[in-house]
Order: sequence, then structure tokens, then C-alpha cells
Amino acid sequence: MSQGKIPERPFVLVAQQSLFDETRAPAEQHTLWVYCHVPFNCSVDVSDRIEAQIERFAPGFRDCVLARHKMNAAALEKSNSNLTGGDINGGAANLAQLIARPIFSPRPYRTPLEGVYLCSASTPPGGGVHGMCGHHAARAALREVFSVKYPR
Repeated sequence: MSQGKIPERPFVLVAQQSLFDETRAPAEQHTLWVYCHVPFNCSVDVSDRIEAQIERFAPGFRDCVLARHKMNAAALEKSNSNLTGGDINGGAANLAQLIARPIFSPRPYRTPLEGVYLCSASTPPGGGVHGMCGHHAARAALREVFSVKYPR
């Protein structure tokens, strides 16, 4: 993938939210949300490769699927212009980006607008650590706006 190629067996990330939130699916059914990383602005439909990977580890998976919603990277950008090239991580997953998203700053969550904080994958530690960007932004806002103190 780093050479601009899509692997036959991509690394697939899977979440089944309906196990923890029954409002996500009809009774006795479940939702499954999956994705894999592809080259920037990729317009290839990799859903067959994704399903093949799941089927590889969970035989019979395809027989359980009642409906699908698919989006490639180009479609992601079209649906949300913040996802440039379909990049849900908001930048490269490297050491520099881990600490310098969107800029190198001791307060990367703060914007120039007072009381407005950024909590997207474009802030530390990046999109690969789901939820931590929002966690850190909320703590910064609570500390700076509401003077809430947290132990380090």
C-alpha cells in the first residue's frame, strides 16, 4: 500500500457496534463496520478483498450479510470535503505527525477562536488511536475554559 498498490489481502479493521448498542440494528441482527487503508484518492472498490479477508477468518460471513453500504476513498472525500483524498486519518501516520498535528504546538487542540477546540484525527495522537483526539481536546477545553484540573 505504501507503494501505491492495494494488497490482495489488506489489513482490515472491524467494528460491530450493535453488540454494545442495540439501537444500531433491528432485533436479532447486527451491524458491522469495516475498512482498510488504500492509496490516497483511490477510486477502486476493495470491498471484495475486505470481505475475502473476513471470510478467511470467519467462514460463512458472506452468507450472513443482508445489505451493504460501500464507499471508496474518492467517494469519502466527495461526501466530506475534510477527508481530502479519502484520508480518514487527517495526515501521515509517522512520528512527526504524531506530535505535530495540525501544527507543532503545546496546545494543538486550541484554535484561534476563543473556546473553540479541534478534536479530529488531525490532532495528536492521530486517527489510528480512535477517540483519543477528542479525549485530549475535551480535557484541554475543560482545563482552559472551565479551570477543571486533572492529575497528569
